[in-house]
This record gives sequence, C-alpha cells and structure tokens, in this order.
Amino acid sequence: MTILVTGGAGYIGSHAAVELLKKGHNIVILDNLSNSNFESINRIRELTDKDFPFYNCDLLDRDKLNTIFEIHNFDSVIHFAGLKSVGESVEIPLKYYQNNIIGTINLCDLMAKHDVKKLVFSSSATVYGHPNKVPIDESFPLSSTNPYGRTKLMIEDILRDLYTSDTSWRIALLRYFNPIGAHESGRIGENPNGIPNNLMPYITQVAIEKREKLFVFGKDYETHDGTGVRDFIHVIDLVKGHLKALQYLDENEGVEAFNLGTGSGYSVLDIIDTFSMINKKDIPYEFVDRRPGDVAICYANPAKAEEMLGWRAEKDLKEMCKDSLKWQTDNPYGYE
Repeated sequence: MTILVTGGAGYIGSHAAVELLKKGHNIVILDNLSNSNFESINRIRELTDKDFPFYNCDLLDRDKLNTIFEIHNFDSVIHFAGLKSVGESVEIPLKYYQNNIIGTINLCDLMAKHDVKKLVFSSSATVYGHPNKVPIDESFPLSSTNPYGRTKLMIEDILRDLYTSDTSWRIALLRYFNPIGAHESGRIGENPNGIPNNLMPYITQVAIEKREKLFVFGKDYETHDGTGVRDFIHVIDLVKGHLKALQYLDENEGVEAFNLGTGSGYSVLDIIDTFSMINKKDIPYEFVDRRPGDVAICYANPAKAEEMLGWRAEKDLKEMCKDSLKWQTDNPYGYE
C-alpha cells in the first residue's frame, strides 16, 4: 500500500508520516513548503530510519501533480495541504478560496483519473460555526464564521457531491479541534512562519523568551474566565485517528464525518496555568481585542469516532504542554 500525503512536511502531516511509516506503510509526501520546511522531511527519515519520495509541488500545479500520479501507484490519499489561519483568511479570502478549494478539486480530479478513490480529508471544527451548545457532535448544523472555515465546509460539500456522482469513492472527513503538542523526541513539532497564529507555539516562544509576552484575544466571552474555550488534542492522538480512518475506509464505502477531539474544553487561561505549572515557566500575557471570526466555546463529542473507528484521544493536557515546550526548547528557531 502506498499513501500520498499532501502537506506532509507540515505540522500535522509530518507527525502522520512518522506514524504511517512506523506501521509499515509506504508513503509519498507532497508539499509546496509555503508554511513548512524541508528539514522536517529529513527528521521524518531520521525518526523512522526509512526513506520515501518527496515532491516540492503545489496542488495548483496540475501538470506536475499528474506526473506524480503517473509515477506512483497510490492506494489512498491523506489530504493535509491547505492554508489554515483564521485571521489571515479574513484578510486575504481569495487566496484561501483559490488555494484550498481549487487545489482540492485538482487533487480529486486526478485521483479519479488514476482510479485512486480512497481519501482522508483534513477538515476542521470551524465547519460548525457558532454552535448553540456543546459538546458538538457530527449531526450539528454546519456553517462558518470565516473564509478558512468556509473553504473546509465547501470542500466537504464537494466531496459529498463527488461520492453522489460515483459511489466507488470512500471518504473520511476528519473534523479537527485544536491540535497542540509535538513528537516526544522533540525532533518534529509546530513550526509557524513569523508570528504564530495558534496559541501553543506563541506560549512556547514566550516561555523561551523569544517573545516578550502572550496576547490573549478577548476576555469578555461567556465562559468561566472570560477567555475562549477550545478542545485541545495532542497531535499524536490526532494523527492516529487518520490511521484508524484509513482502516475504516478499507471496509466501508461512502462519506463519513468524524470529530477528532478529546471531549474536554479548556480556556486560554487554563492552558497558560497548566503550561506554567507543568513546565515551571511564568508566561506573561496581555488581554487584547477579540479576533474576527472566533467563537466563544468549541469542544467535541468524540463518541462517533470511538464507536466507528475504535479511536479515542489518550494524551492529557499535561503531556501536550510538556511535549510542546521540549520541541520549542530543542528547536528555538524551529527547523532553521
């Protein structure tokens, strides 16, 4: 079995590549390195002692993508590639629509051409918009509050339409909540370009004094401490969900959506407090205005994934905080 991993040099993709190789799968990684670094490819090889083909390719480059499909006999695709910043998507929505949606259409079109019809798609909890209650299960109404989330929702619709047109497709839509943490070795982790958009890499950069303080977006949400509440999941648990999804698609046809989360909600201040306690690091912070498009509370009901995939998150918040700091401490400048 050979699996194409799009976006495989990125944060989640690199961890997935390690887990796939450890389980004996053959992989090919494709990434345009726009928000990742080739050094992650070297470290995947280092951690697994295995080699694999890597292509610096953008999904918008249809001709190059077709050549890759002609070279390799893929069994399935795990599709991580895409722009992912909520705030940036509000500022440059057209880039997000072009990159995420057109790239996925190109990928699916060439998958169909080469008779590769098993797909695990990296979706997002942002497809639930402003949920009326929590925990969120897969039956909730779908909507979005920002262009990034709308690209995920549109792609989900496209994939459902694709299956309706050709029922030989097998598709898993994995709705991520908030992945944090890093490989326990400290060799791969989240490596954002410039100022981090996500909470944990910002905290870890403050912890090693790379940044002066953390900016907390909003203190007047209707939560227990006024800060936003999210379902934080260790990236290793998250990628293990992808392996379970591949196994599921081996035995089941159709399109199915699954939440990948822990089922617990933690506020920004909860994360800061736990991180400080576990790592014995003070994290100075300052409250600033809310970010456009952010919701107050978002955490998963992961029961469907446990029932149908046999998957559940195992790592706790303490491990997430510990592994995040090890990665940042060992790699203060990321992969540079």
